Amino acid sequence: MDHFVDERDYKLLENDKYTFSVLGSKMGGECDLLLTDHEKLIICFSSNPYPVWIWTPDGATKEEKEKAYELVRENGLLTNSHTFNLKYDLADYFISRSSECAMDLSIKTNMFAYDCPNLKEPHIWADGELHRCVPEDIDELVEFIVFFHKETGIDQDSLEAYRRKAEEAIRSGSHFLWRNAEGRNVAVCGVKPNGSLAGIGSVYTREEYRRRHYAENLVYQVSKMAKDAGYMPMLYTDADYVASNACYEKIGYVLRGKLCTIG
Repeated sequence: MDHFVDERDYKLLENDKYTFSVLGSKMGGECDLLLTDHEKLIICFSSNPYPVWIWTPDGATKEEKEKAYELVRENGLLTNSHTFNLKYDLADYFISRSSECAMDLSIKTNMFAYDCPNLKEPHIWADGELHRCVPEDIDELVEFIVFFHKETGIDQDSLEAYRRKAEEAIRSGSHFLWRNAEGRNVAVCGVKPNGSLAGIGSVYTREEYRRRHYAENLVYQVSKMAKDAGYMPMLYTDADYVASNACYEKIGYVLRGKLCTIG
């Protein structure tokens, strides 16, 4: 197993480019652990509190799944402090295999991966307008990020880490707010280009302003900006959040892949 990636690894992800788009960006950066055989297996762990990403081809054999499991175990990642993003067949193997060692792995999140080849205007236009986050929005953006991570339960981190994330989002111009007609910032989302894709994420609406089509209009506007810039918008969703998935589908998002988080 090598500790570096090259064009062979990116070629492997082409058929799973939506489901594993985050892996594609992670494995090109700094990682606490990166292992690949450039053929059947990629393991990528950037750092805590982020999950370990494991790619295997569709129809992986029992031997290939066992190799993935053993490498994760040997590198000290099979602990209560780590979660794993992977395909369902490999998740089933990890859950079954870990039970033999008195570990209780289970599925924490079911995820859908969507792209948006044909963006559609919202059926209902929400009051207000799109607003790109600026330095004056730092405290409110931090608040939104805290709310998002608390509600989703993913990538939990410190308040200081969330502030650093907000500061970088403002510097890069990657995050947007929906400001309603009363001047209240009611929803947030971010966008991050990755090759030909633009990942839409961190979508959150203040609880008291939900069911008013703010998130739908916000994601539509940010997706349009991405498409106008030549990117294909894509996003991950919690498969169990039926209402939010329906919202994305209304504006043209199409389900392209499925994976899960176990821990």
